[in-house]
Amino acid sequence: MIHDVIVIGSGSVGTPTAMFLAEKGIKTLVIDSCSSSGQGNNKCAIGGIRATHSDPAKVALSLCSLSTFSSWEEIHGDSIGWHRGGYTFVAFDEPIAESLQEMIPSQQKAGLNIRWCNPEEIMEIVPGINSRGLLGGTFSPEDGSASPMESSYAFYRRAVRLGAVFHFGETVASIKKNGCFTVTTDKGRYSALNVINCAGSFGRDVGAMAGVDLPVYPDMHEAGITEPVERFFNPMVVDVSRTAGSANYYFYQYKTGQVVFCITPDPPLVGRGTEETSVFLPQVAGRMVKLYPRLANIKVRRTWRGCYPQTPDGSPVIGRVGPEGYFAAVGMCGQGFMLGPGTGELLARLIAGESTSEDRMVLDAMRPERKFSGNEALK
Repeated sequence: MIHDVIVIGSGSVGTPTAMFLAEKGIKTLVIDSCSSSGQGNNKCAIGGIRATHSDPAKVALSLCSLSTFSSWEEIHGDSIGWHRGGYTFVAFDEPIAESLQEMIPSQQKAGLNIRWCNPEEIMEIVPGINSRGLLGGTFSPEDGSASPMESSYAFYRRAVRLGAVFHFGETVASIKKNGCFTVTTDKGRYSALNVINCAGSFGRDVGAMAGVDLPVYPDMHEAGITEPVERFFNPMVVDVSRTAGSANYYFYQYKTGQVVFCITPDPPLVGRGTEETSVFLPQVAGRMVKLYPRLANIKVRRTWRGCYPQTPDGSPVIGRVGPEGYFAAVGMCGQGFMLGPGTGELLARLIAGESTSEDRMVLDAMRPERKFSGNEALK
């Protein structure tokens, strides 16, 4: 049996990609070494979904994803924990304030609903935020959050109903091209006209099997979650300032009341390790409580660590690469959950020969052979 497409990886990108392929009647096989959908770094995601990026291509992908997440329960009936709380990037020094404001015209041109807010407006959006030194911030009201696991299972169930086949507990060992592709795993051998690499932090390894060098370098980020409390703020709050040992950090209140939070280590902790550290919680808690004192007495339930598959410029690698019929959708830089549905929809159109002018703009910006000379300012 020859499949139209083999998708390698059933995570934040691979699962919705399979769903959108199946929606178009494209015969799809998904192979993943885990026991079920979303069991890799998808389940380490904290659930934020934003179109607030500096790159118009990422704005376009994320707006598409937001459309999927925000309408899912109404259209398909599954609760995936969607909450439209918005995103606010706050500024406490002039260079950050200027940088955030300079991005707004291009973000708005790309279709993002975003505006600059003065300190008083930010204090209304995030009641109780520390106002000392606050210069203002951006607010994107249509951004939001959802449950990574509930979303992954919802996308998986729909993909299966539409005819996609998933093989779990199988590890890809080789990819060969001789007319069609032959993908060999530790349990079998499968043929397909096309292969899509959605292998996340293993994207470079899977690329090498097809003779492709994909510049994907995982690093490690920790996150945590508190006990549930009554809702007291709505948006994801992002502080992009740097302190010793860390860059940006961010937090929001999940639909059921828990505060979920994450920090970006500086310098990066390169690798795929998932062991928690004793450094993370004191480091992030100090910064969060200083910014938002109302967090001080909430109890932390647990912490965890996941991998961010990074690229040199902070933007994904998406598109055709290597042998004819081989595609990559990797290097999401920790944003696979929010970019996944938009990426999957784009790939399905690409394989079906239905690409739009916006798709071509995104594919050009994220092409695997680019020079990686820029930098996504809000990665």
